[in-house]
Amino acid sequence: MPRNRVIYQSEGLFVSKDASLGAADDHEQLGRVQSANYSFTINRQDVNQFGDLARIDSLVLDPPTVSLDFSYYLADGFNERALGFFVQNSGVGAGSQRGITGAAFDVGNFASGHLQGSSGTNFFIVTSPNGEDLNKAGAGQALDNSDSVIGVGNCYVSDYSVDLSVGSLPTVNVTVEGANMNSVSNSTTTGSPAIDQEDGTKLGGSTGWLIQLPPPTDDGGISGYTGGTPITALRPGDVTLGLDNVSGESLVKLGTTEGAHIQSASISLPLSRTPIDRLGSRFPFAREVDFPVNATMNISAIVNESAGQNLADILDSGVQAATITVKDHDGNDAILYTMSGLKIDSQSFSSSIGSNKTVDMTFSTQIGGPNDVTNGVFMSGLGAGKVFI
Repeated sequence: MPRNRVIYQSEGLFVSKDASLGAADDHEQLGRVQSANYSFTINRQDVNQFGDLARIDSLVLDPPTVSLDFSYYLADGFNERALGFFVQNSGVGAGSQRGITGAAFDVGNFASGHLQGSSGTNFFIVTSPNGEDLNKAGAGQALDNSDSVIGVGNCYVSDYSVDLSVGSLPTVNVTVEGANMNSVSNSTTTGSPAIDQEDGTKLGGSTGWLIQLPPPTDDGGISGYTGGTPITALRPGDVTLGLDNVSGESLVKLGTTEGAHIQSASISLPLSRTPIDRLGSRFPFAREVDFPVNATMNISAIVNESAGQNLADILDSGVQAATITVKDHDGNDAILYTMSGLKIDSQSFSSSIGSNKTVDMTFSTQIGGPNDVTNGVFMSGLGAGKVFI
């Protein structure tokens, strides 16, 4: 029967290890997904001439703009690893991640896997029949010809951010840019959405490669455990900010004992890319990261005590580090973000009748090279086991 509508119960989001790979082991299902939005825009240039009021043609000079953005609840670091970020494993063995092998921060920073050229990855939005749970009660049932698939090919992450605030579950937002999109009504014959980025032809010839997606499950690849079951979500009451090192760059106290009362914190890592074109190619032959990459941490807090600092002294202060730790229900460190090489950019105070006095702060650091372990964003996760195996 045809679907009457599509709602969240019927959909799942998958990502590939590389745009050129098609086996089931080369794909992972992302867990705890909350939203997924995708679109494409075709840019055309009209051809007009004297003697004709209407255009005589409309030519495509630039490749289409393909975008996908999605959000998910922060869990144990598995999703980040599947997306190509480097996550140190604080639980089981480290394993390998997108060309990076090792268990410590001496290997690379969080963005290391995205700083070098590649053909990108593919994303797939799978939809099950009307009224059916795609995850099929966690039974690991394979996809069949009743499931349809939207594919987004040659994707690169262009923005990663995580938001933590009072009264809300910690949430990650990701934006990716792609080169192509396709749709199939039978998931057993899913063609790869990836293309040759120079001439726009399908990878694998005229029919393209067939993609095999793994069986969907309730938890995706999330393997961090709390109370004997995979982490469902992390709570705002289990978030701790380590700001003692940056308190010397603030006009208000930021320590864990007498510091301002943190209401929200966010980390943003933009990874915008510039397509590189050349004559004779319909599509960009490369999409390289725009450097320098500046990561920011924004904090909003209720003010309590002044810190006794002088702005003139802050101007000459050195670089600092800050941490955001999120524990699971058993008190284990499920996620740890470390931002190193921080400098304060701004501090804004607000006070009015009927409201608590608040302060908004912005700190920033620059991402170093793939092997830079001094500057940038670093992450470890409780259950960040191997991906794509």
